Formats: sequence, C-alpha cells, structure tokens
Amino acid sequence: MRVVNLVLGFVLLALQIRLWLGDGGFWERRQLKLQIAELESQINAARERNQALEAEVEDLKHNLMAVEERARRDLGMIRDDEIFVLVMENP
Repeated sequence: MRVVNLVLGFVLLALQIRLWLGDGGFWERRQLKLQIAELESQINAARERNQALEAEVEDLKHNLMAVEERARRDLGMIRDDEIFVLVMENP
C-alpha cells in the first residue's frame, strides 16, 4: 500500500510540474496573455492613427482651405499679394 501511495504521489507531482512549468503550462499561458494584451493595445493605437489620417485625407480632398493651410505651414508658401516677414530673436 505504501508503494502505491508513493507511485501515485510521484505521478501527481509529475503532472503538477508539467501543468505549471511544461509546454502550454500556466506560466507560458500567462506570458501569451500578456503579449496578446500588448499587441491589442498596439493595434488599437494604430487604428486610431489610421482614422486620424483618413480624416485628414478626406479633409484635404474636399476642403481647399485645408490644402492652403497645409501649404503655408509645411512648405512656407505665401500668396502673391502677401508680404512675408521673418522676425528673429536676439541670442
């Protein structure tokens, strides 16, 4: 009877070790869940960025003032009837 108890105890211990530390065990599953959460966060951030870019593209397609504002800001363009003044601060 004692031998049977020892064998059953050993089998139980081996199964527990496999459950906690083996392939597909508790720790690996926990790490995978953390990776999934991080990737979902990155995907959501990319979705938000894509939506903002899509809105900007639509605005540029349909709004001439947005194109003009973008040209002024990014390219430094001015109209023919405007005067450009650059004010520099003393160091």
